[in-house]
Amino acid sequence: MAYPRKGSLRVVQVASDSLQGQLDDLLKKVKHPEKREELFANCLQIKKNVDGTLDTLRKLKKGNEIIHVQNYEQRKHAEERRLTGMSELLQELARRLHKELLNKQIEAADKNMKSKAAAAAKQREKNDEDDEDADEEEEEGSDEHEESDGELFITISDFRAQEEHDLSVKKGEVITIVNQNPDGWWLAKNAEGKEGLVPKTYLQVYSQQIQEASNINKDEEEDESEESEEEDEEEEEEDEDEEEDEDEEEPKTKSNKLKLQEMQSEESRAHRLSAKKVVSEITAVDMLVEKAAIPEGFRASTLAQLLAEGNKFHMSYFLQPTLTQSNLCFKDLHLDKVNGGVRPRKTHTELMFTLWSCKMIPFPVTGVQVLSRQVRCCLFDGQRVLSNIHTVRATWQSKNPKTWTFSPRVTGILPSLLDGECFVRSNSQSPEIGILFEVGITYVYHSTGHRGDLSCGWVFLPLFTAGGVPVPHRTYEVVLNGGTPYEKGLEVDPILTRRANFLDQILVFRKQPKLLVKLKPPTGYLRNILELLPETLVGPKCYAHLLAYYRQLLAEALLKDRINMDSADLICNPVLATFSELLEQTDIVDALRSAWSERELTVKRSEKRDEEFMRKLFVRVYHDSVYPLLRSTTLPTIKQADDEAEVSRWKDIANFLNQTAEKNGSLYSLLSPEHAYRVFDISEISYDFLGLTRKAASVD
Repeated sequence: MAYPRKGSLRVVQVASDSLQGQLDDLLKKVKHPEKREELFANCLQIKKNVDGTLDTLRKLKKGNEIIHVQNYEQRKHAEERRLTGMSELLQELARRLHKELLNKQIEAADKNMKSKAAAAAKQREKNDEDDEDADEEEEEGSDEHEESDGELFITISDFRAQEEHDLSVKKGEVITIVNQNPDGWWLAKNAEGKEGLVPKTYLQVYSQQIQEASNINKDEEEDESEESEEEDEEEEEEDEDEEEDEDEEEPKTKSNKLKLQEMQSEESRAHRLSAKKVVSEITAVDMLVEKAAIPEGFRASTLAQLLAEGNKFHMSYFLQPTLTQSNLCFKDLHLDKVNGGVRPRKTHTELMFTLWSCKMIPFPVTGVQVLSRQVRCCLFDGQRVLSNIHTVRATWQSKNPKTWTFSPRVTGILPSLLDGECFVRSNSQSPEIGILFEVGITYVYHSTGHRGDLSCGWVFLPLFTAGGVPVPHRTYEVVLNGGTPYEKGLEVDPILTRRANFLDQILVFRKQPKLLVKLKPPTGYLRNILELLPETLVGPKCYAHLLAYYRQLLAEALLKDRINMDSADLICNPVLATFSELLEQTDIVDALRSAWSERELTVKRSEKRDEEFMRKLFVRVYHDSVYPLLRSTTLPTIKQADDEAEVSRWKDIANFLNQTAEKNGSLYSLLSPEHAYRVFDISEISYDFLGLTRKAASVD
């Protein structure tokens, strides 16, 4: 893909957006097995265009820009990170499609050879009835019929000759097949004219597309070394540019730039790992379906894959303030000049939903161990995920594993992960918006040890009718769909329908997997709390008040306490600096919820009406309870769907909270030799709002 020699960064960004759209369309079509050859060709072509665009991007220089571009190097690194992730995802996808095409061609070759052998045997039997001479002629004729016209094949793996008549070949070598013997050992001739027998399972029909795919694997190490050299050259050039601008830049700006580059490199590595995980997960699920270990409608969890791709769909991301298009002020964070804190803000959609139960969810067969059951939910318009993705853990009884239940109200020490009562906020005016529920399991397959997340079905609950009127607030019992949210008309378990006759249709409907969910409006105190939260957010009711306090502190720090509104300096505030990290560990959130509930009981009614006093009290509770826990090295590492790890963590957390309560603060625990903490880092107390705020374009 060619661009002007002095092409701007904007041209590359537009091309990247177009390629991203092509990649998204390609991923939607991956589930169609009849289009594998077409998808393989498209995958190679898109990868070629992506690599070309990446090469063009790396050649761009800041001095070649016609107009001044702010944060040029950061934007260039961001585009390079995006294109690199796309290239690696396409590479993994090409490998998978290449393998599927190989298996398909081998099966076709086996079928063809069997039909030829059967036809030849039948012909020989017929000729035996005439005379022996005719039989011999027919045998010679059949041998000649099996000889090919010298069709070209490419080897997919190295093969070393084991006997005298074998032919040694190397991976990627193009050879000519002289004779396709029915026993699977084909007579081949290499480029040097040597002939010998090669097993057909090592061969694939040669074509230009397959040659390109094999070159992907062959040149992978060379590409990595070249990329590392190019990165070194770019770093040297960037160092030179930085030296030229050294007199103009402040030391704090330089440190921020270095920190941003480190975050981008870590995000790039995380994106590469998630891209490989997506493809491997799809392949593992296909294997389970083929072995009939899971129903045909099960898929790799779409929402779990999105959660693994950085923090774009995490609650911590959507809690951050959004900048306007001009980047000069905040779009959804305004100061309440009367009471202080954040100004309440109403939205187009604000409601509650309660998960009651899931019924008739198919259970995997022996060999697949279910580690946890959960429902993931988010705002969806049929094409895009418009909010953070929230997960609710389900409970079940061993006597009836097909029925899942949820806690309608979480109080006391119950984990917030079980809270089936959730809130939804959205300011989107789209009539197609609704809530996407994905019912899923976390599993491990004992034969391979593979661990992943499966979707057991999904349902889209629209929030508006075709006329734009909000749907009634009532309880809905909806049948789950199979496949992914981008596949329509699939069943979770098609076997139920296939086995049923006309009279059994009513019984079949009762056996279909369903989700029971109730919609209702927020009332009273809860509605006031929700109006302090961002425009777009999905979360549990049980700690909505904690999120509101965080937003209050954000407004105070960003809009009231900053002396200069044009300053982008780091803000010294441990609560703001670590709250995003807190939300990634729900058991520590529960510790804060528990500590705050106990402290509220000691507050006088007059003090509760003083909002500034309550915000300061919240900060003290945060420092005395969860802030040290976030830096603890003795706390076991969090592991998803691991009961032993979860119980062990909660015991340690409970012991810490008890010690804190007995000693009237966390100072004792911080100084006690019984507890160990990570080495101090400035990020523990520094809130970098410039690096965390969201742009207006990223909002729905």
